[in-house]
Amino acid sequence: MTPNQITVLRVLAALAAVALFGRGASANLAAVALTVAAIVLDAVDGWVARRKNLSTPLGAQFDILGDRVVENLYFTYFAVCGLIPVWVPVLFFVRGAATDFVRGIAAREGRTGFGRNSMLDTRWGRALVASRASRAAYGAIKCVCFCAVGLQLTVSSSGAAVVSHLGATLPLMIAIVAQALVWLTVAFCVVRGLPVLWEGRRHLEAMGKPAATKNAPRRAMPLPRRSAA
Repeated sequence: MTPNQITVLRVLAALAAVALFGRGASANLAAVALTVAAIVLDAVDGWVARRKNLSTPLGAQFDILGDRVVENLYFTYFAVCGLIPVWVPVLFFVRGAATDFVRGIAAREGRTGFGRNSMLDTRWGRALVASRASRAAYGAIKCVCFCAVGLQLTVSSSGAAVVSHLGATLPLMIAIVAQALVWLTVAFCVVRGLPVLWEGRRHLEAMGKPAATKNAPRRAMPLPRRSAA
């Protein structure tokens, strides 16, 4: 499979997971498994691209698009279910739109991807955004967050009999852990977006300068003065 096909596959896995959440114990377990698969495939497509030398500017942008679809899908669904505040998916939408806008302008100058050709020049920017450690940590946090909130949804939709069987402490602990992971994911999202916006400002400034036109009127040259005879 090509990296772009793997990206499509992980988006389909995320769609299937969201469709299965809240439909019983077996469906929820399958949803958790598909969620893990969707996050793991996020790393696989990059590995395949590097392994088979298939990295392209289009593939890098397509990978980012897949990330946006997956994270917005989960957070919007959980917000609709009332498990997280509505501002969480709104924040992810705004942050994604802003960083992708800056990346799009940088791409016009040939600065794409996460490697040497990345738009990030500072060490701290590369460490927070482009490093494998940061991307792996962010993916792991999102995976655990989605699974935890999905488990919270499973418990809350299981009925009073199941909740009473689990006791009052366990559902409360699951909810606390799930919400803490949501906050952690939000914080990580904002922190990883700041370097892109900060370093992208020079591309915005260059784009905002008016281009010189060939047909611009020339400045009139002063006529030479006649010397006295």
